[in-house]
Amino acid sequence: MFRVTQFMQALANPDAAAALRKPPGPVVIWNLIRRCNLCCKHCYSISADKDFPGELSTVQVKAVMDDLKQYRVPALILSGGEPLLRPDIYEVGQYAKDKGFYVGLSSNGTLIDESHIGPLLETGFDYVGISIDGIGATHDKFRQLDGAFDASMKAVRLCQANGIKVGLRFTLTQDNAEELPELLQIVDDEEIDKFYLSHLNYAGRGNRNRKDDVVHQLTRWAMDLIFDRCWKELQEGRTREYVTGNNDADGVYLLYWVRKNYPEMEDFVRQRLESWGGNASGLYVANIDNLGNVHPDTFWWDYNLGNVKERPFSEIWEDRSDPLMAGLKNQPRQLKGRCGACHYSTICGGNTRVRAYQLTGDPWQEDPACYLTDDEIGVVGDAERLKVTPYSRDSIPAKTISS
Repeated sequence: MFRVTQFMQALANPDAAAALRKPPGPVVIWNLIRRCNLCCKHCYSISADKDFPGELSTVQVKAVMDDLKQYRVPALILSGGEPLLRPDIYEVGQYAKDKGFYVGLSSNGTLIDESHIGPLLETGFDYVGISIDGIGATHDKFRQLDGAFDASMKAVRLCQANGIKVGLRFTLTQDNAEELPELLQIVDDEEIDKFYLSHLNYAGRGNRNRKDDVVHQLTRWAMDLIFDRCWKELQEGRTREYVTGNNDADGVYLLYWVRKNYPEMEDFVRQRLESWGGNASGLYVANIDNLGNVHPDTFWWDYNLGNVKERPFSEIWEDRSDPLMAGLKNQPRQLKGRCGACHYSTICGGNTRVRAYQLTGDPWQEDPACYLTDDEIGVVGDAERLKVTPYSRDSIPAKTISS
């Protein structure tokens, strides 16, 4: 995860910027349930509206939380499927809060109505993230449910009205990129606390639909929108949390933004970016799926490291006998292709390894979604990729795939 606002705040006021520190343990994204009332186009868990046998019981979930706390896991993101379909969601959420975790809830929002606000408040979730894939009909088409957009936005407003921190999560694809400016305007108009832009990752239904992944020029355009808007709001004295995920090249691209706009701050920002270190899969980000299988992150569902029903998470996460985990924990990672030749791997950490794995079968090959040019990352010779044509940042892109 790349915390854009955090870096922009440091740029705006370097004297007040605290040193970046690694967390004491991994943030755990926990898919407590696979059942979902929607069937979304880019779902990494390939959820459906049916029961999936073998999911952890309430007692088992609590036992795992005990181990996670002992292992110094700082935060849990309770996800699905749709986590509100799990009958004990508030019980396990309350248990997590009582243990002292930061607890987020990742929901599609369509089920959050007035009946859920009381339990959400009583449980004390620190944050509720709601997925939005475009405006109105665009979102409904992604979610394959008419009225999904209105229901999700109602959930956002209910959370805000009751003092629950809420944010929008937006997965960027060619089908919805042109609506990003309008969505950002909604975030502003509605005074929403947080906006998370997720780059499409190649897993689950997202892997089936990777042809819809935005071209590199479009990604740069989207990142410029995020950077410029975040900076403008900070200059106006407004602080909204902008975050991106699943493409750690965003850190390198921010360095180029700083080089262009505030060159005297480049060394300071680069030092902070290197302290951040980019991709944290297998290090500071972990996933437990609905059956208890542990994965390096949420997009590695076809690669199991072990199961919490059989071994404690803490043992599984420390075990370097698995070659993928050994490679992910190895710093610096032994990368190949243009990622191996890149001058900025200390910033991005090799980016998202699952995309390389899905396309080549080798998790250490180059990430095909890196949107920086060979010239920008200092790659020459055999590791070069075809140059991308510069885009005009003043133009709003049209959809490149027909509806």
